[in-house]
Amino acid sequence: MANKKIKQIAIYGKGGIGKSTTTSNISAALVKQGFKVMQFGCDPKSDSTNTLRGGKYIPTVLDTLREKTTVKASEVIHEGFGGVYCVEAGGPAPGVGCAGRGIITAVQLFKQQRVFEELDLDFVIYDVLGDVVCGGFAVPIREGIAEHVFTVSSADFMAVYAANNLFRGIHKYSNAGGALLGGVIANSINAPYAKEIIDDFVKQTKTQVVEYVPRSVTVTQSELQGKTTIEAAPNSEQAKIYTRLALKIAEHTESKVPEPLDVHELREWASKWADHLLALETGEVTSKASCI
Repeated sequence: MANKKIKQIAIYGKGGIGKSTTTSNISAALVKQGFKVMQFGCDPKSDSTNTLRGGKYIPTVLDTLREKTTVKASEVIHEGFGGVYCVEAGGPAPGVGCAGRGIITAVQLFKQQRVFEELDLDFVIYDVLGDVVCGGFAVPIREGIAEHVFTVSSADFMAVYAANNLFRGIHKYSNAGGALLGGVIANSINAPYAKEIIDDFVKQTKTQVVEYVPRSVTVTQSELQGKTTIEAAPNSEQAKIYTRLALKIAEHTESKVPEPLDVHELREWASKWADHLLALETGEVTSKASCI
């Protein structure tokens, strides 16, 4: 299907925020809906697709290129749960080179060999480390490889800080044909104040929350089995939330340029929320829709 439109999506988030867990469950949910999906792990740790592969390691693009000069894309593509095509870009040898080089190299290899078209994919989902948006990590945004960008964030300040940095990167490259923002996937949202913080952040930056994903022991149990929640607990409430999120992303068509806060504004915003949470704890207030 030469003229088929492949939807390419990048999901960013700081390390440890649950980005790969979220991405893998989105991929698993999409294949269960009958879509052909590739998950493209862009973290040098090369662990994006673990739960799609039963916890099994797969050779990365960079590792394979270090062993041989010529590599066929098929050598670094491995099938996971439900037929999800799993790829790990990999990173350089420890202490040497740019951590984002694997993304650049893998994307070039797949473009040259027309892999996405040959596999007749519906979705390519890039799982990208979002602590820094520079070099190779910015490739899905900067070069417009991804059509839509989503970020996983909790209500913790460093997660919000990383999301705001991502918004700055999107804003910077938007005039040069870069990818735009689809919205925020609010992760580990259990306490009411956490939802209020994320809601206020997206209001300040003129974006939106795509889905609220609570912290759940079901996710932990599933990952201890080396599986996604979609595979291990398909009838659970958490699986229903991931499926709802996946369908929202599948149907998403309009992304926008966010309006990131500058460093001073972000610090001021965070400080006001800190004061508000202290007031909540002491019983001085009960709710607050916006702290700015």
